[in-house]
Amino acid sequence: MRLVVDSDLCQGHAVCQAEAPDLFDVPKTGTVRILREDPGADLEAARAAVRYCPTQALSIVED
Repeated sequence: MRLVVDSDLCQGHAVCQAEAPDLFDVPKTGTVRILREDPGADLEAARAAVRYCPTQALSIVED
């Protein structure tokens, strides 16, 4: 599994960072940066970040 962001959709709301701070970083002026593509033990937090993203810019892809 890996995390994927659609940079065209991300508006920098930082909901993902609030849900999974070990996986996502959102600078004050910018879009999300994935810190670790493989969510590993933080899978539930990653799923919450994907679920609550206001622009649906995040997804989890199964390899």
